[in-house]
Amino acid sequence: MFENLSERLERSFKILKGEGKITEINISETVKDIRRALLDADVSYHVAKDFCDRVKVKAIGQNVITAVKPQQLMVKIVHDELAEFMGSSSYEINLKGTPAVVLVAGLNGSGKTTFSGKLALHVKSKKGMKVLLAACDTFRPAAIEQLKVLGEQVDVPVYTEDGVKDPIRIAKNAVKYAKDNGFSVVIVDTAGRLAVDEELMNEISALHKALEPQETLFVVDAMTGQDAVETAKAFNDRLDFDGVVLTKMDGDTRGGAALSIKAVVGKPIKFVSTGEKMEALDVFHPDRVADRILGMGDIVSLVEKAQEQFDEKQARELKKKLAKDKFTFMDFYEQIQQVKKMGNIKDLASMIPGVGKALKDVDIDNDSFKGVEAIIMSMTPYEREHPEVINGSRRKRIADGSGTSIPEVNRLLKQFEGTRKMMKTAMTGNLMQRMKGFRR
Repeated sequence: MFENLSERLERSFKILKGEGKITEINISETVKDIRRALLDADVSYHVAKDFCDRVKVKAIGQNVITAVKPQQLMVKIVHDELAEFMGSSSYEINLKGTPAVVLVAGLNGSGKTTFSGKLALHVKSKKGMKVLLAACDTFRPAAIEQLKVLGEQVDVPVYTEDGVKDPIRIAKNAVKYAKDNGFSVVIVDTAGRLAVDEELMNEISALHKALEPQETLFVVDAMTGQDAVETAKAFNDRLDFDGVVLTKMDGDTRGGAALSIKAVVGKPIKFVSTGEKMEALDVFHPDRVADRILGMGDIVSLVEKAQEQFDEKQARELKKKLAKDKFTFMDFYEQIQQVKKMGNIKDLASMIPGVGKALKDVDIDNDSFKGVEAIIMSMTPYEREHPEVINGSRRKRIADGSGTSIPEVNRLLKQFEGTRKMMKTAMTGNLMQRMKGFRR
């Protein structure tokens, strides 16, 4: 995400390259180019101009330290202003209440129902709270069934009422059911609507008034850019929502919505959805997003994602196996599954400073490990535990069974043995680093 904007801003900063000091002339040229970059990213003219005016004032007023080049200083100023424009800090979702009610609203096709399922998993797994989903989209065909499927995926119950078309009645009954059965949070999925549809806007307003939710979240498709911002403003005028959720962020190379919403609507972005998997939901951190836009990576988020999947107990057990030279193909296979749960492989790689740009034109998807997984699963349980027994005939059988070739099987065996020896020596347990050679 933000690829186009990142490239344009990088070009803008090059205007200052080689300059010995910041002057009003060279800053004006740089700022003008930054404004064009923001406009190309679908940021509104008003927001882009306001942003650039603030950057220019800060830059001209800076005393450049001898050790800091003007280009570096400009990157720092733009970084801080980007973070400020997007909200300066992350915002917690309000879950205080017995139960806490979260109302999810938004446009048709914005991803509300999927987000509701993702949020249920987020609250359940990261907050440790008992969650109930309420199916209050009685307008869209199959919406209730979709929520039931998502509820099963994240192991969260879904409250429904067959044949009832009144969303207010369903929502109120869901809250009562949650209170009677010890649920801490109720997430209410509502019907999609258009800001120009007065009847449906009146309905969501009435639902909001009847429930008095602790948290109202507006879900919007990030790829719609300025349309997303204008729609958020129209909804906020009616609902006065608490925060915004940007979906499909993994497909948004421009970033106009993320950069503009806080400035225009005055409400923070609380979550971003970055993929189809139910785990692909992140708390929005403006400073980290600014890092990524400017090519600085996002190591903090990468480490957090890793910590969610790799617990201390697993690490200790793995360390013991390595010490005894007992690390097997099955252990390796399990580690691959943990890495895949962290999210999109290319997106994860882009969190490492400098890697995002290098991988711009490289096609890396979540099937990167498919060949390796097929080979491992084509082995017998004994072969996975004792790869040294895999002779020529076994290699042919494994290659045939996995749909790969004997050279691919040979390469995996050789890489695995080399890695196992290296890991035993290093005793770091840093599997992610060691596994880079297997994604081929």
